[in-house]
Amino acid sequence: VQLVESGGGLVQAGASLRLSCAASGSIFSINAMGWYRQAPGKQRELVAVISSGGRINYADSVKGRFTISREKAKNTVSLRMSSLKPEDTAVYYCAATIETTVAAGSYDYWGQGTQVTVSS
Repeated sequence: VQLVESGGGLVQAGASLRLSCAASGSIFSINAMGWYRQAPGKQRELVAVISSGGRINYADSVKGRFTISREKAKNTVSLRMSSLKPEDTAVYYCAATIETTVAAGSYDYWGQGTQVTVSS
């Protein structure tokens, strides 16, 4: 199983950016999909998560600015980021809880990360 992110980059404060993540491989089912981020010198933190049933949770710091969405048929998840702030600068990671066709049981998988830099 692979998770591949795209869409990071350098933007100015107030701009918008869209991150996308596609899961591929021997996938039987995907439970939750989400986005985490890690800024230099800080711990990785949850940004947003969406369950297979469509329930969504956001970090307080991004509520009202970020929107997570998912296309179950395509095994993709996206994060629309608006009104970006310098403190949103981080490496953003896609994550998913996946059950493969190889064995029973769900496990967490991570993408390689994509850099988002917001200049002031």
